[in-house]
Amino acid sequence: MNAFRTVRTLILLLHLACLQGPAHGAARFSLAAVGDALIHKGVYSAAVIKGGGYDFRPMLRLVKSRISPHDVAFYNQETILGGTKLGLSTYPRFNSPREVGDAFLDGGFNLVSLANNHTLDRGEKGVLASLEYWKDKKGVVTAGSSLTAEKEKEIRFFRVNGISCAFLAYTTATNGLKAPEGKGHYVSLYTPEKARNDVARAQKKADVVIVSMHWGSEYVFAPTAEQKKIAEHLASLGVSIVLGHHPHVVQPVAMVKSTLVVYSLGNFLSAQKEIHKLVGLLVSLDVVKTEMRGETRISFENVTGTLLYNPRRSPLGRYVVVPFDMLREDILKNFSAVYKKYAAIVTGGGRVVSLRAPASPPPAKPRSSGKKGRTSK
Repeated sequence: MNAFRTVRTLILLLHLACLQGPAHGAARFSLAAVGDALIHKGVYSAAVIKGGGYDFRPMLRLVKSRISPHDVAFYNQETILGGTKLGLSTYPRFNSPREVGDAFLDGGFNLVSLANNHTLDRGEKGVLASLEYWKDKKGVVTAGSSLTAEKEKEIRFFRVNGISCAFLAYTTATNGLKAPEGKGHYVSLYTPEKARNDVARAQKKADVVIVSMHWGSEYVFAPTAEQKKIAEHLASLGVSIVLGHHPHVVQPVAMVKSTLVVYSLGNFLSAQKEIHKLVGLLVSLDVVKTEMRGETRISFENVTGTLLYNPRRSPLGRYVVVPFDMLREDILKNFSAVYKKYAAIVTGGGRVVSLRAPASPPPAKPRSSGKKGRTSK
């Protein structure tokens, strides 16, 4: 009798579990994100190779293994890739070798923002040359600059590990430059209304909406009131992830409602000088989709940050991007103290991101007392 009751109880529990709609197996993909590829003359001059052309791959060689294993890897192409035919140029109106893009694609990047304050630097010819480069890159999703108004309306969808995603990119400034009349689609300018409409269309097909935001104030470590307002707006729309850039320094990683917001990833590759402009951030995480009782839930796991250092010169080569866990004193003196300063900034948005520890500094040398030892008689 007891055995019969036990079996009946188990059947009843299984029946109730079915009625409640048990969770299906979670699907997930890995995401990595870095900041600005800001290609000054110093950077492309250092990439010149014998026989002509450029090779930027050595500059990324220490981070390639951190990027390429991820399903999705993001960066902001701050300077247009119009190539040598257009005429290379540096600050304040940039145009970069197309080999920059080749190196980043070789490094595993496949999600690229083209919307920033330098998109219009070289006018219509520059935009067209940039879009010509990116148009035939298979497996790469770009957003933020479009050839036609019709193309701008097309949401950039992609699918990874069974999860449908949408990618949107905006900038809040263009350095006062304007697109030709009737061609505002050359750069995607943020407005609350535009974002609302784009996100609504994206959510019709996508489980995950990723937004690239070029925003904020340069060289400021805290998000501005405008950044916070935009982040709140995007979160209210149900955006999953916001990847921020433009300040050229790192800013906090935070949760705004259920939206993961990286306020600024800082510079990734540039020829800027001061230490705060040479420290960037690599954020990696797992995006998890769980279905239960007919509802889809998006969550984030293993949110990890790695601070990066991008010196002009080091024993490793010119402009080589170095993770802080690979640093040495001959590359950056007192790097442990530098790490603590910028780690505090990144984690200032709450207990959202875990930072990878820096390399261990060399042991301190014992202090000499300056007194000679006594000799025994």
